[in-house]
Amino acid sequence: MLSIYPACFFEEESGYSVIFPDLNLATCGETIEEAMTMAVDCLAGRLWWLKKDKELIPKPSSMDSIDALSISKELEIEPSKYFVNMVSVDVEAYAKEHFDKSVRKTLTIPAWLNTAALEMDINFSQVLQEALLAKVQARQ
Repeated sequence: MLSIYPACFFEEESGYSVIFPDLNLATCGETIEEAMTMAVDCLAGRLWWLKKDKELIPKPSSMDSIDALSISKELEIEPSKYFVNMVSVDVEAYAKEHFDKSVRKTLTIPAWLNTAALEMDINFSQVLQEALLAKVQARQ
């Protein structure tokens, strides 16, 4: 099934920033083609994890309801150009090709942090993936 969400594309000195307002999600690319590729990957990843973790998946807004200029001001982005575009992905097909191969990692955290996170019902895998993704994207 195809999932389609509006995304704001902001052209900046270093390339393009892409923001999905409905999903509180961002990515980037040096070229518009790379930004779109990253947007598809990012959208597929977020929707796949939300579904996998049985979390609420927000409904996509209409493209007409997205105010990219307001979003850029809120995020303190000063783009030279911007536009809103719909990004689509078949999450199930994308996941089969890119995400379904899981890799088990063993990690060590302080006992007090483990206890606190368990009490808060925090999904360790999701938190680790989000943190790693943020680090990777920050270095790209």
